[in-house]
Amino acid sequence: MTTHLETDRLRLRRFTAADLDDVHALHSDPAVMRYLDRPATREHVRDTTLPQWFALHERHPRFGYFAALEKQTGTFLGWFLFRPQLVNQPTPGEIELGYRLHKAAWGRGFATEGSIALVEMGFTELGVQRVVATTMAVNRGSRRVLEKSGLRYVRTFHVDWPHPLDGSEHGEVEYALTREEWSRSPRRGTVLIPRRPGDQPG
Repeated sequence: MTTHLETDRLRLRRFTAADLDDVHALHSDPAVMRYLDRPATREHVRDTTLPQWFALHERHPRFGYFAALEKQTGTFLGWFLFRPQLVNQPTPGEIELGYRLHKAAWGRGFATEGSIALVEMGFTELGVQRVVATTMAVNRGSRRVLEKSGLRYVRTFHVDWPHPLDGSEHGEVEYALTREEWSRSPRRGTVLIPRRPGDQPG
């Protein structure tokens, strides 16, 4: 399996059908899904989630959902999302950033490390002009990660969810970072080792 991106501690790669059990374990954990959605069934991950991810990669090979592995141990930690805001846009310019990690990986800086890596690759190699991320307003942990990754608060907005989660009445928050803003940031070029698909065997 080829590596999409490496950092000091992480290796990001595309998902395959063999990742079903790992993804289901992540998506069925109530603690992980606290600010996201209801826990998912194995069938939903197999029949809906993974096929959608594979289709996104086919359309945009260098964007999508990427399995996050701890380099030292090979342990599956979760995933990162770096995808076009509009899936049908031919040349992605505005990209959505996201992540979902196992509870054992929380508080260890992995979310920030992977996010900074993807942002840097996006601005230096992929022609990205703006990175956007959203989370629940009450999700302070995720908001701190976005801030440490260089994104800035833009707005609070409200969504009419079919299955509202506790805290959703406080709304969602949007964070963003433009290429110009990133180019002036002191963290530019200080963290990561971006690699093109095919450069590194997994």
